Amino acid sequence: MRKSTRYIATLFLLLIVLFAIGKGVFVVYNSDVETITASQFIRVWLHGLMLDVRTAAIVLLPVAACLTFLRKGLRWALVPYLVLLGIVLGVIIAADIVMYEFWEFKFSAVHLSYAASPEGTTNSVSIGFLLTRFLLVLLFACMFAVPAIIATPKSIGRGRHYWLLILLAIISIMPVGVRNCYHPGTLFMSHAATNPLFRFDTSFSDNKTFVADSREAEIADSITVEELYASDSELTDTLLNTQRPNVLIVMMESFGGKFVEELGGIPGVAPNLSRLIPEGIFWDNYYSNSFRTDRGTVCAYSGWISYPTISPMKQKWTHPHLNSLALDFRSAGYQAGYLYGGVMTNMGKHDYLVDMGFEALMDEQYFTRDELNSSWGANDSTAAMKLFHTVAEITPEAQWMMVWQTLSSHEPWDVPYHRLENEQLNAFAYTDQCVGDLIDSLRTLPVWDKLLVIIIPDHGFLFEQTFDESEFFHSPMLWTGGAIRQPKRMSMLMNQSDIAATLLTQMGLPHSGYVWSRNVLSPNYKPFVYCNYPTGLLFKDETGETMYDLSAQTTIPVGQPADSLRLSKGLSILRHSYREMLRHKP
Repeated sequence: MRKSTRYIATLFLLLIVLFAIGKGVFVVYNSDVETITASQFIRVWLHGLMLDVRTAAIVLLPVAACLTFLRKGLRWALVPYLVLLGIVLGVIIAADIVMYEFWEFKFSAVHLSYAASPEGTTNSVSIGFLLTRFLLVLLFACMFAVPAIIATPKSIGRGRHYWLLILLAIISIMPVGVRNCYHPGTLFMSHAATNPLFRFDTSFSDNKTFVADSREAEIADSITVEELYASDSELTDTLLNTQRPNVLIVMMESFGGKFVEELGGIPGVAPNLSRLIPEGIFWDNYYSNSFRTDRGTVCAYSGWISYPTISPMKQKWTHPHLNSLALDFRSAGYQAGYLYGGVMTNMGKHDYLVDMGFEALMDEQYFTRDELNSSWGANDSTAAMKLFHTVAEITPEAQWMMVWQTLSSHEPWDVPYHRLENEQLNAFAYTDQCVGDLIDSLRTLPVWDKLLVIIIPDHGFLFEQTFDESEFFHSPMLWTGGAIRQPKRMSMLMNQSDIAATLLTQMGLPHSGYVWSRNVLSPNYKPFVYCNYPTGLLFKDETGETMYDLSAQTTIPVGQPADSLRLSKGLSILRHSYREMLRHKP
């Protein structure tokens, strides 16, 4: 009996120590995100200790079962499990540490959903980076597996060890979860306190959690989503001088309001946008819906809402239920094209664009080998030039819609431009220069007089920001071109998903099928924005804003009282959107 107790206690201690070391490395590695003191780290560790204990008990249940029921071959049963457990621990703990630098939320099923598109990782970082992080995985795996295997006995002696199994089972169902680990300090400290293995496991049930019954859900159900998203085709303002312009949408990679001085961003990063803003229609209170390109693309071109844990672009079963600007434009006699200097298979983009009716897909195969001059493909200046020549060759009588998605303002920031010292800011400045040069070149073409150019980002970028700041979602949107009736500034709150209904209404085209897109120039428009990321949501209206953490089920900053009506509206949209989408899942 003592031998089995010592063995389980050894494994238990190994796990608790490993979790503590992992948290220490997490804090040190991500010190650029936030720096905490040694005393703060101790409080963080103690705050998450009970969840570590519960997690250790859960993963040791199979070991206790083997001790209880196996008479022979104990090592043959336990060693493979301990090796597998070590590998799983190594991968999850290391991934949680490394991924947080880029995503700033705990490693979860959302990260795993992007594993099918590994080019996104290999294009962003070097091989050396990947190799050193792989060594980190091995280190954590060996820290547990090697001493655990050494400690594993060949036999455990006579007797049944039910009491060990029962004890671990009791500990494993303790009412301690992710929510309990939310530290009264900062969100980073809460993330550091949360056990990565437990959070990863529970993230697979997030979809069900978002529609499960709860006190907040009961309040949310009293809010009518249909009323919030009610939209019609009436207009308080006509923005265009022609009802059938040619339309070019420029989607700038990660170009959030942080880089636009007119939105309170860093001065000098986007001087070309600054000079273009007075010439066009600039939307001061435009907010991107989400945090990643695959989400933002669907919001912009399908007028669809964003989801914390579902990527409609990647989930092909969602495509038949999405709307499409490209198909609506084609029904009105337009051609629809899409130009991107990189690989379109990333994140399921190619399938989505085909299913949405984009006819001419121009990706890296549209460029010569010499023109593929960056980690992601053709850099923005090369792609802008290709786009200009493509537009110049279209016959004047043709009606077309075109999208250009930029790619240079992205890791690893390798751009042929050196105006700003900070490499990240310099990459955004390069994209701004390329967009400005493109607009100047398009002015020389006859098509300019009936051209509408819509400049938006796909999402923001975490430069001296976190997801729990509403300004991450605050973004620039500029309508320019010869089709603009007159320059003006628009102040109403609106989402990325509202572009579709607003644009279609301006063109006299129906938008009744766009249930998540609103004509923001309707006299009945109710101004608000709804944004989300895998662990949180933002609801903002004219009364203020509420940020809510979905994992801890608490407002951000942690514990801050929230306006109950704004919170109810945000939760109602969240629940309704999941119910509507998941009912179509095969």
